[in-house]
Amino acid sequence: MDWERRWFERRAALTPNRIALVDGESKEEVTYEGLYRRANEAAFRLIQVGIEKGDRIAILTPNEIPYFEVLFATYLIGAIFIPLNYRLSVHELTYILQDSGAKVLFYHPSFEDKTDLLREEIPSIQMISTHGVFFQSQEKITQKISPEGVAGDPWVMLYTGGTTGRPKGVVLTYRNILWNAINTVVSWGLSPRDITYTVMPLFHTGGLNALTLPVLYAGGKVIVGRQFKPYETIQTVEREKVTILLLVPTMHLQVLQEPALEHADFSHDPIFLSGGAPCPLSIYDGYQKRGIRFKEGYGLTEAGPNNFYLSPEEAFQKKGSVGKPMIHNGITLVDEHGKEVPSGEVGELVIEGPHVFFCYWNNQEETKKVIRDGKLYTGDLGKRDEEGYYYIVGRKKEMFISGGENIYPLEIENVLQNHPSLAEAVVIGVPDEKWGEKGIAFLVAKNGEDTSKEELKEYCSRYLARFKIPKEFIFLNELPKTGVGKIDKKELLRIYRSFPLKETENV
Repeated sequence: MDWERRWFERRAALTPNRIALVDGESKEEVTYEGLYRRANEAAFRLIQVGIEKGDRIAILTPNEIPYFEVLFATYLIGAIFIPLNYRLSVHELTYILQDSGAKVLFYHPSFEDKTDLLREEIPSIQMISTHGVFFQSQEKITQKISPEGVAGDPWVMLYTGGTTGRPKGVVLTYRNILWNAINTVVSWGLSPRDITYTVMPLFHTGGLNALTLPVLYAGGKVIVGRQFKPYETIQTVEREKVTILLLVPTMHLQVLQEPALEHADFSHDPIFLSGGAPCPLSIYDGYQKRGIRFKEGYGLTEAGPNNFYLSPEEAFQKKGSVGKPMIHNGITLVDEHGKEVPSGEVGELVIEGPHVFFCYWNNQEETKKVIRDGKLYTGDLGKRDEEGYYYIVGRKKEMFISGGENIYPLEIENVLQNHPSLAEAVVIGVPDEKWGEKGIAFLVAKNGEDTSKEELKEYCSRYLARFKIPKEFIFLNELPKTGVGKIDKKELLRIYRSFPLKETENV
């Protein structure tokens, strides 16, 4: 018996009557035994329509309880679960469904406009509503489905955002997901007493693997939030006594700007986590002023969202650090020749461990580019201080060279984020005839406040070497975001090319 393969039914047997899931809107509660029973019924019905081990099952739905019924049904069958980003176009969804060879698409009724078009593009795919008879049948199923396969088999396939080209299917095995959960539970001390509020979309590794599955592994409670709203998030944390939750930096900024935060009763001492993108230091300051525990993490789809640990106490002492490596993984920083760099120097993050992904679906060439000798070369740059704490400097591809100097956008963004008149700031490098490359800062002002280019340059000069100061400053009404709330730098480059000379106009 493969023990790594059977944690879900073991958890259901250990704590059958504990609440596993709560629907954030309807308040429906599902126990661990109830979730296992529903998953077993869904698995039985999928087998009846011809689904076997290794088949791909896609789902197009907001965060809701049927998502978990399908997820754990695939767990029992040995099928591969593919959560789809519902913000994608029909063209993009068609590519993913065809690339993966999905046999079934579960969908929420609110997406019928997309599924009608998808049915025309892929007539062979079976489509099942998450609010239809498949989930509402009164037929009692007593036969238990035994999990098929071994821990090294694929379970979940998450498609990357495709910001560098076609989306790639990141294949995660049962072992990958289990060891991400183990790392998280052990390092963060999760227990059945923990409650998380999942408003990060479950088609993203942060929504699924950062806290949701680790909390279920630990026997805790997951409150399933349909959509992020700052006021409702604060109310839920207070009312439901949420102990830990994950948001991306843009969400944290909205929480800190929400007036209800000033009067919230957080006497149960919750922990707010940030991930998905580098976190501005102003967010640390905002939570610290209010006495709210906060810390930042680091992860990626290919290695899971949890690779470092930092206690909330250390987070404010080591602002900007993601902490030290988890217990069950290995982290090194290497130069362009693969040689490990000393403390204080910037290098590429290389990760190894049982949580590192299996492969890119049907893409051996891309897999070989990032997996070498069993290690994942992340393309992210970091440095380590003398005490062993790691700091993310930025993406290897985002670093640019201006006048012969290496420039890391994150360092500049942290300075600009602390300017009192700015709500958001992001920096990209663009080609330049004189400098080779130059920095362009895209900014969003607070409440329409006006700040000149000269003021911003003078402000930056207090904290940055002259060569690091952006050559241009462009104000936008808002920064473009990807489907998971990250700033879309590809779109910013397009905007820059469209408005190359409009340095301080709103566009």
